[in-house]
Amino acid sequence: MITPTFNLENAILAQGYTLIAGIDEAGRGPWAGPLCAAAVILDIKNFDNDAVRDSKMIPAKKRTELSGWLKENCLTWSIGEVSSEEIDSLGLQLANKTAMKRAITNLTTKPDFILTDYVGRIEFRTPFQVVKSGDKLSFSIAAASIIAKVYRDALMMELAKVYPEYGFEQHKGYGTKLHSEMIKKYGLCPIHRTSFAPIKRVAKSGVTG
Repeated sequence: MITPTFNLENAILAQGYTLIAGIDEAGRGPWAGPLCAAAVILDIKNFDNDAVRDSKMIPAKKRTELSGWLKENCLTWSIGEVSSEEIDSLGLQLANKTAMKRAITNLTTKPDFILTDYVGRIEFRTPFQVVKSGDKLSFSIAAASIIAKVYRDALMMELAKVYPEYGFEQHKGYGTKLHSEMIKKYGLCPIHRTSFAPIKRVAKSGVTG
């Protein structure tokens, strides 16, 4: 199993940079809810948590614990959020870039270098490097993936209270069988991404209840 390291960060530090932000997103694929990106600047010299991994490889309870630890022990972190309405308007690729740029803008301490998980043709004013499978290779990107995932999951839990019919607390907006059945039964709600082809197909099948 590939595990993250600071190899990328150390190579960048050796070039004279001092504050490296890692960025990753959560929520590209769901049918509902926002897309959320996190940016985090780790205290690399004092980082001592080898449990940090790509968020998809960590059980939910442990992921929540790690997110809390990261927020307490990093130099700074932030979230960039793009709503379902914006996703429908911008398209998924531009929405992803927008969330990442908002996350960087929202940092209270500005980085002098950015490491981001792969997204096509993204540009930053700050020097940056796009890393394929970055959440598996870089501690900074993996940390961002954890913070983004935990933030978005918590947000979907709150939205489940607003729209209780859809079971968002169970599937977090992803295209599960339950989610599909609830759309067929109740139709779409305001946080559904109506531009997504699967949503259109399910909604077109009609409300049955």
